[in-house]
Amino acid sequence: MTLAFKPKDKVGDNSSQLVCESFSLDGCRNALVEMIIVDELPFKFVDGKGFKKFVDKLTCGNHTRFVVPSRFTVARDVLKLYVNEKNRLRDMFVKNKYRVSLTTDCWTSGQNINYMVLTAHFIDSDWKLHKRILSFCPIKNHKDDTIGKTIEKNLKNWGIERVMTLTVDNASLNDTVVAYLLKRFNKGLLFGGEFLHVCCCAHILNLIVTDAFKEHNDCIDRIRYAVRFIRSSLARFLKFKKCIELEKIPCKSYVCLDVPTRWNSTYMMLEAAVKFEKAFDRLEDEDASYRHDMSPNKEDWANARMLIRFLKVFYDVTLKISGSLYTTSNLVFHQITVVQNCIRLNRVVQMHC
Repeated sequence: MTLAFKPKDKVGDNSSQLVCESFSLDGCRNALVEMIIVDELPFKFVDGKGFKKFVDKLTCGNHTRFVVPSRFTVARDVLKLYVNEKNRLRDMFVKNKYRVSLTTDCWTSGQNINYMVLTAHFIDSDWKLHKRILSFCPIKNHKDDTIGKTIEKNLKNWGIERVMTLTVDNASLNDTVVAYLLKRFNKGLLFGGEFLHVCCCAHILNLIVTDAFKEHNDCIDRIRYAVRFIRSSLARFLKFKKCIELEKIPCKSYVCLDVPTRWNSTYMMLEAAVKFEKAFDRLEDEDASYRHDMSPNKEDWANARMLIRFLKVFYDVTLKISGSLYTTSNLVFHQITVVQNCIRLNRVVQMHC
C-alpha cells in the first residue's frame, strides 16, 4: 500500500489531502499478461532491457518494487488466464442457456495444415451483442463428417444446446454438415432447424467478383508485374520514387502487392497503382529492365480504373455485412440491391462501349 496526495478538485483550491492507494503486485502481473495478449506481443518482450528499465522507473521506492517475470512465467500466466476465461464463459453458457448463432470456416495453411474456426454470436441479458471464438484448431481434413463432428464436439464442450443459425460458405459439403447437426441438436433449434443453414453473403460476393476477374486476368497480371518489379529491390523502389517526384504526383501512399487468392487485396493494389500510372510510364524510359511484354499499357490502366469503380461497390458492401460488433442480417437485402444496381449499370456501360 502506498501514500499519495489527492489532486486539487477546483482551480484556486490550495488544499491537498493525503490518501491511501493500494498497490498490488498481482494486479501489475495480471495487467502485464493482458498487455501481452491485447497488443499481440511475443513472450520474450518481457526480457528486453529497455522494458525492464522502464518498469524499474515506475516502481514506488524500495518497498513495492515490481519484478518483471520471465517469458516462461508469462507464458504460463497467459495459459492460466485463458483457462479461467474459458471456464467463466462456459459457466455463463450453461447457466443462462443463451441461444447462439454460429459461423465457421475452414482453410489450409502454407504448411498444408487444415484449420477450422468456430465463432459464437449471442445477446446477453442486458441486450448486448457478443462475439466469442469458441475454437481455432487443426482438423484432419475438410470432409463433411469431420467438420460436423468437430462442431458437435465443441458445442458439447461449451455446454451450448440452443443454436439459432449456422453461417457457412457455399461449398456443397456444408449441406451435409448442416444435415448432421440437425440430427444432433434437433431439440434446441428454432422451427425444427428450418432456418439453421445460412449462406455467407460475403462468400457469394466473392464468387461474383472472382467471376468478373476472369475477363481481366491479363490486365491484372501486368499491373501485378509492375508492382512486383518495383518492390523486388531497394534500388528499383528508389528509381520509381524518383519517377514519382519528376511527374509531381502528390499522392504520399505507395503501391502494395496483392495476395491473388484475396480479391479485396487485388482491389487495393489496383486502386493504389493507378495513381502512379505516369510514374510507371516514365520508368520504362528510365529503366531498360522494366521494359517487358508484361508491362501494363494504356488500355490496361483504363480497364483497371473501370474495374476499380466496379470493385469499390463490392468492397464497401463486404465491409458493411462483415461487421462483428453489430447485427448484419438486417443490412443484407439493401446491400444486395446496391450490388444488383451496380451489375445492371455495368452491363449498360458495356453495351454502349
